Amino acid sequence: MSRFGTLAVLAAALIASGCRGDFSNAEAEELASREQRLAARLALATGDSSAAPLARWVLPPQLLEISGLALTTDGNLLAHNDEHPLISVIDPRRGVVLKQFGFGERGLRGDFEGIAVAGGEIFLLVSNGKIYRFREGEDGDKVPHTIIDTKLGKECEFEGIAIDAAGVIILSCKNLGKGAPKDQMLFYRFDPKTAQASPLAIPYSDAIGSNGWKELNPSDVTIEPSTKNYVVIAAQEKALIELTPDGRVVRTGTLPDQPRQAEGVAIGDGIIYVSDEGSAEPATISLYRWPLPAIGETADSVTASNEPAQRLENVR
Repeated sequence: MSRFGTLAVLAAALIASGCRGDFSNAEAEELASREQRLAARLALATGDSSAAPLARWVLPPQLLEISGLALTTDGNLLAHNDEHPLISVIDPRRGVVLKQFGFGERGLRGDFEGIAVAGGEIFLLVSNGKIYRFREGEDGDKVPHTIIDTKLGKECEFEGIAIDAAGVIILSCKNLGKGAPKDQMLFYRFDPKTAQASPLAIPYSDAIGSNGWKELNPSDVTIEPSTKNYVVIAAQEKALIELTPDGRVVRTGTLPDQPRQAEGVAIGDGIIYVSDEGSAEPATISLYRWPLPAIGETADSVTASNEPAQRLENVR
């Protein structure tokens, strides 16, 4: 049986053991039903030529300005707003916020633009190239942290972070600094062991292809688990670009469903997760089968209803 075929059974066991908190019977039934619907849609999507959403979780107000996404080793999603050092842990299969924890001194604010996980640690990127490094805490905790200063703040405004198998930090540039060529998509690979950085430039002619975009302003980057390729999204252009670590573009096209402002991306267990910042409407996290069968294709064969990811009252 596939991992997704066992989701409802796993949910029942976790709820009964109380290791994720205690739910009412009605809440437990709803969460198990969500997992079953997700599993059914994923199975139905096998062989489907469209890029229909498997599920879409509607987020609570404290995640209205959701920015980065990252998957933990136990399969949960980490998410954050772009101004406050508060991390939300979300069960992506049930669409529920499990807990929240923070770090830093009282009143700390910053332009937080991306999150990544490696070696049991969490890395939160600030747009000026500084990175907060810490471990996951319990609900309501304020965890200790250290700071990595890449000293790359003058090179570009960063928005997106990933970490490869060797521990090298991949940073995507949203806006390039003065003097940098304006016809390229730029990344920096920073080795925290040596504090050395090297650029990776992708010509627009390769990254844009025939899509007609004037430029590309990446909003997040993640590493594809099986190929180790970089998968980049750009909110302004509603774009998704996949490239090899040496800079060869594998494919480029428009994100499914034309999101309002896609700010975060993560991939795991055959699903790509895309966070969409809210405005007049709530923020969301949309789930699609990965690999996407056809970037930019209209999704109309499977319909996923919006479901709230509010924090259930009894979650601890």
